[in-house]
Amino acid sequence: MNEIIGLTARALLSRLRAGEISPPEVLDALEARVDAVDGGVNALPTRCFERARAAAAALAGRPAEARGALGGLPVPIKDLSMVAGVRSTFGSPIYAAHVPDASDHVVTRIESAGGIVYAKSNTPEFGAGGSTFNPVFGRTANPWDLTRSVGGSSGGAAAALASGTAWLAHGSDLAGSLRTPASFCSVVGLRPSPALVPAGPGGDPFGTLAVEGPMARNVGDLGLLLDAMAGPHPAEPLSQAEAGPGAYRRAAETPVLPQRVAFSPDLGLTPVDPRVADICAAAARQLEALGVTVEEAHPDLGGAHEAFQTLRGIGFAAAHAEHHARHRDLLKPDVVWNIERGLAADGAAVAAATAARARIAAEMHGFLARYDLLLCPATIVPPFPVEARTVETCNGTAFASYIDWLAVVYAVTLTACPALSLPCGFTPEGWPVGLQMVGRFRGEAALLSHAAALEAALGVATGPIDPRPGPATTQDSDAARRD
Repeated sequence: MNEIIGLTARALLSRLRAGEISPPEVLDALEARVDAVDGGVNALPTRCFERARAAAAALAGRPAEARGALGGLPVPIKDLSMVAGVRSTFGSPIYAAHVPDASDHVVTRIESAGGIVYAKSNTPEFGAGGSTFNPVFGRTANPWDLTRSVGGSSGGAAAALASGTAWLAHGSDLAGSLRTPASFCSVVGLRPSPALVPAGPGGDPFGTLAVEGPMARNVGDLGLLLDAMAGPHPAEPLSQAEAGPGAYRRAAETPVLPQRVAFSPDLGLTPVDPRVADICAAAARQLEALGVTVEEAHPDLGGAHEAFQTLRGIGFAAAHAEHHARHRDLLKPDVVWNIERGLAADGAAVAAATAARARIAAEMHGFLARYDLLLCPATIVPPFPVEARTVETCNGTAFASYIDWLAVVYAVTLTACPALSLPCGFTPEGWPVGLQMVGRFRGEAALLSHAAALEAALGVATGPIDPRPGPATTQDSDAARRD
């Protein structure tokens, strides 16, 4: 593997700033790596290296101190966000040939910080689903085992990080779309507080369920990208003030053990595969061995299923009602289900979901006044077969909808707390497992410091891997529905 590909993002940035390597040389190494490995993974189906080289040449002409926080580091953009002049499909046949004239706010922010966009990462259609496939580009496979799924919806981003075709990656999260792929691919994904990262100009500027966020191979690199992504935008009414230059990177590079944490194998909401539960419990015990008080407890999140599915449906209806009216036959069933649930919601349903969310958020706030962190699995199953659309059952429990298996993450979405998926181990089959770490409201800096401490203790973080073909046959305890 090329030495450059194996570097952390921060080590590569140091070499860029020292003049030991130039932004164009980084792109040359990256393009060679993409050509070598992405054919079997399909993480980055749309590439724009010519555009990237023009940006890299412009950066190379500036002094190192004028190249921004990212200083010429390449960053792929999830194909739910628009990049000016680059095919941006949302994974939908409706937009298969769409090339926008302007970039989304998060993209312009990354580029203004010295990030170089070189590719779009694969995603399910309109981000609906915990498995990354769409009719435009097909499926993304898990580099740890090409027969397994990367989850969704930031699946292409996670797979690129794991396979060495990205050092940092942009993603987004509604029902675990940063956390699930991070868990499945043994990388780190952070769902930040709502509006910490600009998300416009499309969608609901007052929405707080869907957020943009960073992914990386380790916590320190994650903090670096969050610094570049976070901050206010004049067109976004809920956007937050900046934490200060380099604040999140400094937090991520300063490991601080929490004093008291809660661990729950299931949040009282869902069945969990025993392999996953055992690995996550062992990670929590690792903190206990370091002197941290660890108690098995969780807040009362009752009502999360109905509240989230109603509010998610309303969001999909607001964003995609016109697509439903004009192109229903082109939309996959999961997208149609979400839109129609939202369109069918009456005032009583909206009121009940809003009230339930308010209670759940207040419950979490009170709970985290007693604990520094809440720990639980980031996914309830290991990576499932790549052909699967969703998980139908777990431990003998059948799920009523395609999204129910994601309750362990979407319940946390309702609380507006920042949440991070940290690699914490592997099943006997060699499949990654992630630990979900939930921090206090607006507590990204503390969460990153605690995650850095646990990352060091666990020693699970890895560099990029060459994609692995996986066994010819495998046995699963989870039941998955194919297309």
